[in-house]
Amino acid sequence: MKAMRNDIWLLSRLDYIWSNFFPDVLQENKVFIRFGRFSRFRLGSIKMDRRSKSSHITITSMFKDENIPALVIDHTIAHELCHYTHGFSSPKAKLHKYPHHGGVIRKELEDRGLQKLVIAYASWKKSYREILSTHRLRKRVDKRFLMWKI
Repeated sequence: MKAMRNDIWLLSRLDYIWSNFFPDVLQENKVFIRFGRFSRFRLGSIKMDRRSKSSHITITSMFKDENIPALVIDHTIAHELCHYTHGFSSPKAKLHKYPHHGGVIRKELEDRGLQKLVIAYASWKKSYREILSTHRLRKRVDKRFLMWKI
């Protein structure tokens, strides 16, 4: 029986990734993770609540779909953990001026032995872009056809 993809499942993935690949990163504040609204392009984000000083990771609810590989979701969680580690949306000192400057996320993931996630995400992203472009093209053609027909 498959585990249902819900917020509890996300928390277990975060715990697994943090324990096994980020054990040197101390959790200096409360960190929450949950599914947010459906988004095709913003797959994950991390924000720090100014009042409670807690960090909140939000993952697109598109990832509730069992057809999305779990490795892609793990990559997204690990990506947000890299931001936390680098001092973005966490109480830690910022290590870089910009969160993605010079491929620091990819390098961090690879340094932590997560090349498998980087490769799985790159492969998925390529096929995902093809699906999106085909879908958009169909929409444009349909709109033109409707406009022309009228």
